[in-house]
Amino acid sequence: MSDSSQSTHQATPRRRRRWPWIVGGLGAALVIALAVGAVLFQPWLIFVDNEVDDEIPVAATAPVTPGQTPPAGPVQLSSGSLISHEHSTSGEVSVIEKPDGTRILAIRELDTTTGPDVHVWLSDGEVKEGVGGWRTAANADNVDLGPIKGNKGNQVYEIPAHVDLARYPAVFLWCVRFSVSFGAATLTPTA
Repeated sequence: MSDSSQSTHQATPRRRRRWPWIVGGLGAALVIALAVGAVLFQPWLIFVDNEVDDEIPVAATAPVTPGQTPPAGPVQLSSGSLISHEHSTSGEVSVIEKPDGTRILAIRELDTTTGPDVHVWLSDGEVKEGVGGWRTAANADNVDLGPIKGNKGNQVYEIPAHVDLARYPAVFLWCVRFSVSFGAATLTPTA
């Protein structure tokens, strides 16, 4: 074979295709973002109901005048109605003192949305209707009575003995993770 019949064609460097790597990287980032979002927001909770049926003691109202004899059983010291904030919320709250002097917060007929990290707070935050009330407890003094037991039904929470109820005239169902109120009630002393 002569040199003239040989190809003088030089091999050109093969160009790598980058788009599969870019698409793969974007896909992986999307999967990670969705996983993190699911862990933080727990969107499936909106479809889950957790009903609680704690026994709430039947309580008489507190004596009207200091001279009256207190009732022998549990006494209702204050009460209020929950209003909606970030999520539709309803129910009745009351502070009850048992004959042994211990106090409880009772929530009757609670109906709200299940959410991540929702707690029951006694608070000195102002209870306001609408969006303006969603975050009033954020910078207030609060007593955390614990995580909410469920989003529906009757619930009872122990109030620590050292708590001065006069300092905390409100109840908030507070989402700690997102610093927002699901609902709140002003506690009015029972007369």
